[in-house]
Amino acid sequence: MSLPFEPVEFEPVYRKVAAALLERITDRTLKSGDRLPPELELARQFGVNRSTVREALRELESTGVLRRQRGSKLMMVSRPERDAVADGVSRALALHDVSIRDVWESLTILEPPIAEAAARQRRAADLARIESTFSRAMDRSAEAAARQAADFFRHVGEATHNRVLMLAHEPLLQLLAPSLRTIIDEVAPARARIATAQRHILRGIRNGDPAEARLWTGKHIRDYRRGFDLAGIDLANRVEP
Repeated sequence: MSLPFEPVEFEPVYRKVAAALLERITDRTLKSGDRLPPELELARQFGVNRSTVREALRELESTGVLRRQRGSKLMMVSRPERDAVADGVSRALALHDVSIRDVWESLTILEPPIAEAAARQRRAADLARIESTFSRAMDRSAEAAARQAADFFRHVGEATHNRVLMLAHEPLLQLLAPSLRTIIDEVAPARARIATAQRHILRGIRNGDPAEARLWTGKHIRDYRRGFDLAGIDLANRVEP
């Protein structure tokens, strides 16, 4: 009996060139800051047209692993910025129809341990950044207040000095922002309740008290759940990027 085979998927040549370059970047043969050879030289080495190399470089530039140095035509290896990585993940999550409940439950799992780690690992600069963000907790603009709430979580994450944790919650914070604006706009006590929770979280981090930081972060996230109900937001709604 003959076995059925799937058709071989065609892959454009520029994708193969991009994959070869990305492999060298990933294994650190090409390090951040290294310049690539000119397009003509790359085309000669790969045995392809210059336009193929240009398309491959354009694709890698869009992902943030390459950038063009100001005043130079040469591409340089770079490290993707956290925002760029998070933007891509946020869009992917939205395309997978994740709901507000999905995002809220994920934050419930992630944020308390992040605050706990921040209380252990924070430095003076981290505390100054979090305190500065906390000072904006009662902003009257719903949009600015929602941004402040996300920034507070973001800076607490930075205080862990754990790059994985920082990247893990950033896409969720971006997706939560629209519903946070609605909560703050529709629920009168929202600003005060957010400020109260942030004050306790900040105190736990400042005092190096992981238990308090974790406890109040958990309360803070659960309080958002109550805010959704009061604002009439259905947790089954899909998030918007």
